[in-house]
Amino acid sequence: MLPKILVADDDRYTRTLIAQLLRNSAQVLLAPDGEVARQLFAEHDFNLVLMDQRLPNHKGLDLLREFRAQRPRMVAILMTGFADVRDAVAAVREGLFDYLTKPFEDLEALEAVIGKALELDAAYREIDSLRSRLAVTAGAPVVVGQSAAMTRLLGQLQQVAGLDTTVLLEGESGTGKDVMAKLIHAHSARADKAFLEVNCGGLPESLLESLLFGYEKGAFTGAVQASAGYFEKAHGGNLFLDEIADMSPKLQSSLLRVLQDHSFCRIGSTQPRTTDFRLICATNRSLAGEVKAGRFREDLFYRINVVAVHLPPLRAREGDVFRLAVHFLELYNTRFGKQCGPFTPAALAALEAQRWPGNVRELQHCIERVVAMQPGGVIDAVHLCLSGGSGQGNAPQPTTAKVPTLAYQDARAGFERDYLRDLLAASAGNMSEAARLSGIPRQNLYVRMKRWGFVTEM
Repeated sequence: MLPKILVADDDRYTRTLIAQLLRNSAQVLLAPDGEVARQLFAEHDFNLVLMDQRLPNHKGLDLLREFRAQRPRMVAILMTGFADVRDAVAAVREGLFDYLTKPFEDLEALEAVIGKALELDAAYREIDSLRSRLAVTAGAPVVVGQSAAMTRLLGQLQQVAGLDTTVLLEGESGTGKDVMAKLIHAHSARADKAFLEVNCGGLPESLLESLLFGYEKGAFTGAVQASAGYFEKAHGGNLFLDEIADMSPKLQSSLLRVLQDHSFCRIGSTQPRTTDFRLICATNRSLAGEVKAGRFREDLFYRINVVAVHLPPLRAREGDVFRLAVHFLELYNTRFGKQCGPFTPAALAALEAQRWPGNVRELQHCIERVVAMQPGGVIDAVHLCLSGGSGQGNAPQPTTAKVPTLAYQDARAGFERDYLRDLLAASAGNMSEAARLSGIPRQNLYVRMKRWGFVTEM
């Protein structure tokens, strides 16, 4: 289904230009004034609103404020002339996605900005859809991502989740192996039973052993009463052993016996106990390589390497950085009671350009830090501190260059006025010839000429 876009502009040429540009990629509805825009907005659920700042009897920015009061997540772009750039910057600070100055010089850039805005709207809608599905599937974790790599992964997990078989999750640190383990549990036949999680690399051998096997009273100093271990507690459910490659050789041997016989003894006891749990393992290292290096038992490797699933790194998940960033922004705004965002196009470009060696976890902590440190408002690239420092490393350095006395917009306007006057003279007043000489589309060139009073009619 094509996205739906509202274009509100009293200039017929601008409306026609955008409608033609997006004719194959979106359903475009046109409004020549504010009243028509207000009526269309009430009748349709638009994915994007393109609003001119100067409409008959209306200010575009005021209309957008009205629309956003009705739909806070509305994604909008303000279109302005050069004289209205100050209003446009204020609009972005209030939460609009971006602003565009007319006439449009680069149609490819225009199309790219619209595409990014539609991606933001899609991310918002995906999050809402996930929340609706989670309300139906109680206990299922939020999994954000529509990249080809994630689609393949989720398809594999969907096939495996309902089968009572051992699953080995492989992938770099921070790729979300714990989230995928919870997803398997939520969609398994054991979902109404226990899901227990142990990080094998975060505990000493003796503590991990007592946690898994349990112990009897007096089994060791401090064992003042008997305690059931995770092998017992996970009976009927799922047991997730994270970073299993860090398990000691002794515990590897003990785990192998439990998996073979489905029985074990508590520490300090000779009484065997039976258990029935589904094992899910995870590692950020190649277990085959660990076996070859002599650090992991080969027989245990074959026992747990039944269904191996590889989690892609974030850099291989094209388009998912955008979606995850929006998800984490919503999450921490809610958790901290703040209203940070949305991201500016520059911030989104910076996020997507980052390599993210720490994967999803690193991105999550980045957004958490931004929301914690920001009082509110839009998030720009400078707020992300992606260099890893405090942000001071990117501070501008003192310069001895001469500061121009003429404002940039005034200088640009002066250049454009003189250029168009000379262009019109060189083409003897022929607009088609002027468009050919300048390389500017004829419609855009006419709008510029009209603004400076060089032409009055087409």
